Order: sequence, then C-alpha cells, then structure tokens
Amino acid sequence: MIKMFLTGAALLAVAPAMAQTVVPATPVTPAASVPASPADPASAAAGMGAGAAATASTATPSSPATQVASVVESEFPTYDADKSGTLNKMEFGKWVTALKQEELKATGKTMAQADVDKWATNAFVSADVDKNKTVSKAELTTYLGG
Repeated sequence: MIKMFLTGAALLAVAPAMAQTVVPATPVTPAASVPASPADPASAAAGMGAGAAATASTATPSSPATQVASVVESEFPTYDADKSGTLNKMEFGKWVTALKQEELKATGKTMAQADVDKWATNAFVSADVDKNKTVSKAELTTYLGG
C-alpha cells in the first residue's frame, strides 16, 4: 500500500507539468499548419527560456521505478540525519512512518501508533536486504519500487 501511495504521490508531483500547454507567442493564422504537439520537445522548449525548458523536460512521462528513484534521491538527505549515506533503523523509521501517516490520512484510515511502529520495524527488516543494520539508497529504492 505504501508503494502505491509513493507512486501516486510521485505522479501527482509531475501531473501539473504534464497538463501544461504551450501557448504560441504570436497568433497562428488558421491557414498555417502547426502540429498539435511538437515532435521534439527540446526544440519546443528552446524558445521558452530556461525555466520553461526545465518544466518541459520534467513533463515527459517516466516509469514508476524512475519516479520512486527520483523521490528517494531527493528526500534521502532529509532523513539521513548523520549524513552517513545510509539510513539506520531510527532514520528509516521516521521516513516510512511519515509515509504511512500520509497514506492513512489520504485513505481516511486509522492505525494505532504501536501498530505503525511495528509496521515500520517490519519494513526495515524487509528493506535491509544485506542485513547490515542500515538501508542504502539502492535498498530503499528497491523496497519502495516493489
């Protein structure tokens, strides 16, 4: 369930960029033949400035695995309190507990804190594939990506 929530959250993050349309700078006459969508998104973004080009590049759909990896890459430093490059049980627990709380909030469900803590402990055991008592970015990406 947390994997679906994370994937959904990643999709929601890119949905506004995907829904944007390009408005031509000059009016197009009806006789002009303009394709509905450019064949090359990079060329379409070239005349829009750096910010728009960045938005255009993020507007391309990506796989759920790529989205999960992107979220892990961007959020990992927030939870890696000791800056070790891996998450210990406490750091991992904070992250997945926050994800679980968001999932519960989004679904309108409730869960006792003791059950959330137990779930987080089990999640850590599952994510720590090499059993070294830490979870790397790769392990976390694999765990969350399914």
